[in-house]
Amino acid sequence: MIRIVTAGRLGRLERESEQARTRARDMQAHVDAAFGRHVRELFAVTYRAERAEAATAEVGELLAGAVAELSAAQQELLLKDIEIRRLREELEGKSMEGRALTVLLHYGEPHTVYASREDAYADTATHGADPDRWVPSGERPAHAAMWRCESFIYNAASNGFRRAYMPDRKPIEGAA
Repeated sequence: MIRIVTAGRLGRLERESEQARTRARDMQAHVDAAFGRHVRELFAVTYRAERAEAATAEVGELLAGAVAELSAAQQELLLKDIEIRRLREELEGKSMEGRALTVLLHYGEPHTVYASREDAYADTATHGADPDRWVPSGERPAHAAMWRCESFIYNAASNGFRRAYMPDRKPIEGAA
């Protein structure tokens, strides 16, 4: 089949093809813009995912440290609980009558309680006191010495402790 193409038809075909090219360029620009937005969004999502992974790793490390600290604290608490039970059993098993406790005073304020004077002397070296230089406190007030040990004996009559060393009573200005 033979078709005769006229100049008018040829002009229309050229205009239609030019319009089609223009539409194709416009569509390509829209596609390129959409692809650019997609790539930027992909980069943003990837960045957020990497930050989330880093934060998760950091939180994991912090959690591992906290779990380790908690475990150590629980173990220490268990050891203290065992020691408290042992001390309670010891207290319940023996009469307190005549038993002495030694209180370490720091400038007159109670610092630590010990089961014996020897324990107190042994531990005071950790507080900077020379264990070989202890001297009797005599009549000096408790606040006058940096470190001082005082013994207390259980008194069943008062259900409490009294000082093992009682200072001499001095008459007050001519009183008998």
